[in-house]
Amino acid sequence: GAGLGGPLPALRLLDLSGNGLEALPAALGGTGDSAEDAAPAFPQLRSLNLTGNRLRELGPGLARSAPQLQELLLSGNRLRALPGGLLPPAGPAAPFPLLSRLDAADNEVAELGADIAALPALKSLDVANNQLRELPSALADCPRLKEANFRGNQLRDKRLEKMVNGCQTKAILEYLRAGGRGKGKAESAREEVRKKKREKQQKKDSGDGEQDEVEEASRLLVKVLHVSENPAPLVVKVSLGIKDVRPFIVCCVLKGVNLKPGNALRRFLSMQTKLHEDICERRTAATIATHDLQLVKAPLTYDVQPPDELKIIPLGRKEIKAKDLLRQLHLEAEEQRKQKKRQNVSGLHKYLQLLDGKDNYPCLVDAEGAVISFPPITNSEKTKIRKDTRDLFLEVTSDTSLQICKDVMDTLILKIAELNRFTLENKEGSGSDTELDALCGPGSLDPGQEPRNLPLVVEQVRVVDTDGNLKVLYPSKTDLATVSSLLTVIR
Repeated sequence: GAGLGGPLPALRLLDLSGNGLEALPAALGGTGDSAEDAAPAFPQLRSLNLTGNRLRELGPGLARSAPQLQELLLSGNRLRALPGGLLPPAGPAAPFPLLSRLDAADNEVAELGADIAALPALKSLDVANNQLRELPSALADCPRLKEANFRGNQLRDKRLEKMVNGCQTKAILEYLRAGGRGKGKAESAREEVRKKKREKQQKKDSGDGEQDEVEEASRLLVKVLHVSENPAPLVVKVSLGIKDVRPFIVCCVLKGVNLKPGNALRRFLSMQTKLHEDICERRTAATIATHDLQLVKAPLTYDVQPPDELKIIPLGRKEIKAKDLLRQLHLEAEEQRKQKKRQNVSGLHKYLQLLDGKDNYPCLVDAEGAVISFPPITNSEKTKIRKDTRDLFLEVTSDTSLQICKDVMDTLILKIAELNRFTLENKEGSGSDTELDALCGPGSLDPGQEPRNLPLVVEQVRVVDTDGNLKVLYPSKTDLATVSSLLTVIR
């Protein structure tokens, strides 16, 4: 095992596969812990292949010996736990900040620890053919996890086992995030509500409701408020010219979000960016806009305006005409491309060409004539969401189809519900929260009495044509079905 000799500062790839190793070589940290202040033996090591050995455990020394590791291949060993001893006790720096691929198929892993979420760069995880009985919900907290293979494990949750064999990683992580309820979809929302009432009653009777509370917290609740029950429903009127430019729009109001604590607002914004990348196909299929409802002056008109007349105050910029904004963005894109020496433009600028050749641009205009949204480019600073925003106006537009708008809106509501619960359960920065409440006045509940699981309220919004005929009502009875396994919708 000591055959590696001393440090190898320039080594980037090390293949020790098929050597019958029973413990890690001492130079790689052995099974023990390497001295904390010692210089790393393999500072440049990117890939370590330990496949097909007889390793039973790994020590935290590896994280110190090879801090820059990007892939760790451990398949075909005898490991019992993962990450197991691989992660040193919490120190000042996160271990393995770059580790993006972890393969540990064909071991004897019976325990996948929640500390797997401490690997910030993990993109690919393979734990196929092990002895796992359950998967930790913490997997859903791995910020970058895109591919995971859990096949060939005898999981207790049979529904999850089916998903593992047939679904994409994203769906499996959603299921784990929602607390992995092993119920079939047949159980309707109404039964869920009845069940909840029963459980509450039992809790009162027995006085011991901890288990129920845990179950209740693992469900996401959304209540739909119908237009007919709403004293002042919001309406969006669509002008005639829009059908040649960007014809489809779906809107709703969502009340009861909590963006004050800690990083809640930052999380909310990065969730939106991620949806734009994934389900909106880099904004080419659809575009999301989120507004602070208090700053939206209804009624709204979804309209078209010529590029040199459409004026907007884009997020973080001064008021500008649409054609000048596009010119500015094109220049920035080109500048960025040159700096990075790239062939293609990146980020925001991939979708600038969606408006090429259009005589008119789409926009959402409020009752005061101000443009609050210019899809697919930007929202307006006028209705920007802030930390103390409680109620949202949500808008999804597309030039492809109405169904895409609805699917994106379903997912957006699910994601906001998940973030809301995450904020509620983690009570982050609650110290500063009370100060914030004092500063912001009595607008919100006192943190001490905040209910565990208040449902978010989705208010229906009607989209009508110029004569007032209904074009779209969202959410209708059939909407939110795509996410019904993760959301409990009270209609």
